[in-house]
Amino acid sequence: MTKPSLIPAALEHFSGLAPLFPLPSTLLFPHGLLPLHIFEQRYRQMTADALEGEQLIAMGLLRPGWQNAPNYTLPPIHSMVGLGQIIAHQRMDDGRYMLMLRGLARARVLCEEHVDLPYRIGRLELCHDEVPAICDFDRRSRAEEIVLLFCRLFPGQKFQQLIQQAISVDLSLGAICDTIASTMPMASELSQQFLEELDSDVRSQMLWQLLQHASLRQTTALERPFPPSFSAN
Repeated sequence: MTKPSLIPAALEHFSGLAPLFPLPSTLLFPHGLLPLHIFEQRYRQMTADALEGEQLIAMGLLRPGWQNAPNYTLPPIHSMVGLGQIIAHQRMDDGRYMLMLRGLARARVLCEEHVDLPYRIGRLELCHDEVPAICDFDRRSRAEEIVLLFCRLFPGQKFQQLIQQAISVDLSLGAICDTIASTMPMASELSQQFLEELDSDVRSQMLWQLLQHASLRQTTALERPFPPSFSAN
């Protein structure tokens, strides 16, 4: 038996509809920050419409082989997406946008709406974290070990302080894992698996194993600057 975690207050009155922004290698986790550079005309309109509405965008990962989809069909995306809120934006003189999205929740695309718009609209079901009532390990110790491994792999980054603060305010294990995962360069399909896993204990095991593997190999392959550079559509 599991108990679900709470959906953020920002989604308390969520309509269930959100624009879909499909990209081949970019995902959004809850609690993560994602900078975006919007330059295609259809996504400029998507951004303008979102800013006038609920200020939400759902980031969806394109499925492998999307390049081979017939021109008359929409490229397929994974059904689990990351729903984010626009927390900062700047419209450039030429109409492009610079955005910052904050991840709010996982969501499942139930269907796509038939709309007369140049971008896609999804009908979404918000997905709660599932926290098993019985756990065979200490979640606080697991969180502290994950943070320690992360800090060893990314020495000197100011982001460490934020993670350690999260521990001190008793942020949930699932939220801590999502926050850390949002900064790590995982392969797209692995990131998608992490996004699709609702059981926060299982996600912590996935992340712990990834960090352990990197730590044992003493590799610098995971290093990248934080915050990340702007992703382009």
